[in-house]
Amino acid sequence: MRVLMSTRQHTIAIVEDDPSLRKALGRLLRGSGYRVQLFASGEAALKGLPGSQVCCVLIDCQLGSISGVELARQLCLAGIQLPIIFMTGSDNDDMRREAMGLGCVAYLNKPFVESQLLDAIASAIRLSLVHGGVQSL
Repeated sequence: MRVLMSTRQHTIAIVEDDPSLRKALGRLLRGSGYRVQLFASGEAALKGLPGSQVCCVLIDCQLGSISGVELARQLCLAGIQLPIIFMTGSDNDDMRREAMGLGCVAYLNKPFVESQLLDAIASAIRLSLVHGGVQSL
């Protein structure tokens, strides 16, 4: 796998409650040259994201006590405008509509292939750069 030097400046936040998937996603993105911040819950992300510099957030739709869609809403209400990539293991039309209504960059069904995720992240980074670069939360 070719690692692009330009990815080294980008940090991706991953919000996933499944420990093995969270670890695997972190490994994949680090191996692709990104820095990552890992969060095991929506609550942890709400506490840990402010003050950090990330260019996009990868969020599982079905987190523990707060859903990924609700997390995205709360980030938006807090004035945090970042490209969001949703991922889900149990797709349904209502959830997809909600995610799309929040302006997500991509909506990926698990299991997805690595290239789908990396392409979505590249799109999110381009969007982030168009709207003022990496945002400090």
